[in-house]
Amino acid sequence: MHAARRTVRALATGARVPRRVWDASGVKSLIGVLAVQGDVREHARSLESLGATTRLIRRPEEMEGLDGIVLPGGESTTMDKLLRAFGLRDPLRKRLQAGLPAYGSCAGMILLADRVLDATADQETLGGLDVTVRRNAFGRQVDSFEEDLSMPEVLGERSEPVRAVFIRAPWVESVGPEVRVLGTVSTGPAAGRIVAVRQANLLATSFHPEVTGDHRIHEYFLGMTR
Repeated sequence: MHAARRTVRALATGARVPRRVWDASGVKSLIGVLAVQGDVREHARSLESLGATTRLIRRPEEMEGLDGIVLPGGESTTMDKLLRAFGLRDPLRKRLQAGLPAYGSCAGMILLADRVLDATADQETLGGLDVTVRRNAFGRQVDSFEEDLSMPEVLGERSEPVRAVFIRAPWVESVGPEVRVLGTVSTGPAAGRIVAVRQANLLATSFHPEVTGDHRIHEYFLGMTR
């Protein structure tokens, strides 16, 4: 009964209605979460709350059968080194190029970007997103902040904004012609900076939706996997 009431309220306000994710045969979507470093379990909990099955990915063979993969926030240079150490970088890059849906948050955005400013000399990315991102653009850990973001394409025209948490976050300096901008900062010295983008099967945000309890970004991503 309570779920039905929430659905009615969502429809009345134009918000997206949370949905369970199964295919026509009744099998749940299987979403991998890259588990070499970062907010792994937080992303897994968000996905599972929406009905998806999750698998923590540390070896190439664990990517078999995935409907999508999440690249969590963490430290992008460390994650890059661990991807290479675990033999994951090239197999994952090939799967992304073949169309595997992927969502990268914060450091995950950097991993998906084709170009990175302020990167370390040996830093590499998986690529695929035709964007230039600036690493640690919002400053140090002490400069972390929160802001309400309006994202109508993701959340619905009349939905409540998403509370975005930025922790040593990147921003997007420029985008290619095939990239859709989904969210920008609206206040403060970073007003106008791009913090959410999508290109085909790749989604990325500068912020951390996995830490707020608001699962709408993950819901949008799950919609990309079917």
